[in-house]
Amino acid sequence: MGQSKIHPDQMYIEGLAANDSAIIQSIYKKFVPKVVFFIMNNSGDKEQAQDVVQEVMILLFNQAKAKSLELTCPFDAYFFLLCKRKWLNEFKKSSNKGVTITEDIVSMNESAIELIGHTEEFDEKQQLFDTMFQKLGDKCQELLKLSFTIKSMEEVAEKLNVTYGYVRKKKSLCIGQLTQWIQETKNFKSLKK
Repeated sequence: MGQSKIHPDQMYIEGLAANDSAIIQSIYKKFVPKVVFFIMNNSGDKEQAQDVVQEVMILLFNQAKAKSLELTCPFDAYFFLLCKRKWLNEFKKSSNKGVTITEDIVSMNESAIELIGHTEEFDEKQQLFDTMFQKLGDKCQELLKLSFTIKSMEEVAEKLNVTYGYVRKKKSLCIGQLTQWIQETKNFKSLKK
């Protein structure tokens, strides 16, 4: 993806990262109706469509915040395909039936397909991290959350009312435990790439 040119629609990704309400409203107005229409015409209802859109918006927000999403295709194609695949996966799970995704290859944007793969991989990694993070004790979770938002470990120590040395050692132990649990999961190797 390194050589691909960034699409002007990157503004939507940047707007999501900045939590820009005008951009978010624009996405809901321009792109969501097409997704709702698709889901309602493919065994879903409006509420399920809104759930899919919400999940995809959260995923895109997280990926945009992590600065790991550079749009190389129109946002519309990318967003629709991502929602479509999420819906078909949800439908497949709930109906216990095999669902064959037949894509119109002629209209598919190669760049969008590549981005979807990247986003789905990001989502799997995020879900694995979140699951393992929840296994940590409350003190570890609090310490790590603070260290993710506050860059200075001195400030973290001050907020927790402990010494700087304790915070550094405890953070190291917590990250070590989290890393170990992640590496012990079955799907770690496939996500490692």
